[in-house]
Amino acid sequence: MPESGAGVGPRRSPQGLSYSGLPHIVNADGLHLFCRYWEPEGPPRALVFIAHGAGEHCGPYDEIAHKLKDQSLLVFAHDHVGHGQSEGERMNVKDFQVYIRDVLQHVDMMKSRHPDLPVFIVGHSMGGAISILTACERPSDFSGVVLIAPMVQMNPDTATPLKVFFAKILNQVCPRLSLGSIESKWISRDQKHVEAYDTDELNFHGGLRVSFGVQLMGAAARIEREIPSISWPFLLLHGDHDKLCDIRGSKMMNDNAGSSDKKLKIYEGGYHALHHDLPEVVESVLKEAALIEYVNQCFSTLGS
Repeated sequence: MPESGAGVGPRRSPQGLSYSGLPHIVNADGLHLFCRYWEPEGPPRALVFIAHGAGEHCGPYDEIAHKLKDQSLLVFAHDHVGHGQSEGERMNVKDFQVYIRDVLQHVDMMKSRHPDLPVFIVGHSMGGAISILTACERPSDFSGVVLIAPMVQMNPDTATPLKVFFAKILNQVCPRLSLGSIESKWISRDQKHVEAYDTDELNFHGGLRVSFGVQLMGAAARIEREIPSISWPFLLLHGDHDKLCDIRGSKMMNDNAGSSDKKLKIYEGGYHALHHDLPEVVESVLKEAALIEYVNQCFSTLGS
């Protein structure tokens, strides 16, 4: 896939690789974002953007992308600012809107090359929040949204009003203070995926800063305001043992969104990364009950 922003200068990724040899786009702030593309052999019948979660990168979505590619879908993704092989301060962003703006830029670029194709978004965790707000910003642009354990709201048991109040104060005086890191043991019930997460050097294994936490809280508050006006089709997938993104957020979204085409599938015992959970769950998420079936149903609706 041709680069966007080539010729900007001798820029290198956080891992020291020249962007001249890496697929990338350059965002509105002049930052280089590493991209991945999975193109089907024949003409694609739709575009699918994958939004990864906080602290990770788009590489671990290769299995999802290949499954979709096999269905003649052109899949694309980038590492968000401050993540993976993209530029930007690690696991920090000046405004959550930057993530949304960058997704829309990438989507627009791909739509300009394939103007007649429908567009879908698949988002996991924080990428789910990005996907929701992206679709809310341009609801007519997206034919469907698939959300895997999305961050819809902060856990009300931990994000109490008092803690939120103090977090906002801390953000003014010491925004770089760490609130603790992501506990990888809650990502999957499959230990090999936990180990893969822990040993992946492109993942961020440091602490979550106060400033980043405040951005997440702001995004969750915005999502809650947007939910009643949501009309686009969506599929929610969530494990009922997810300790990283509260399932109550998905239930609230499913109950209160105005969409006529919506579905929530709960995986009993499932952890956070359902696409990397136990083999039978992964198979269901990728094919049997979720992604492929959902996209095909959307195509049936589009054609009717």
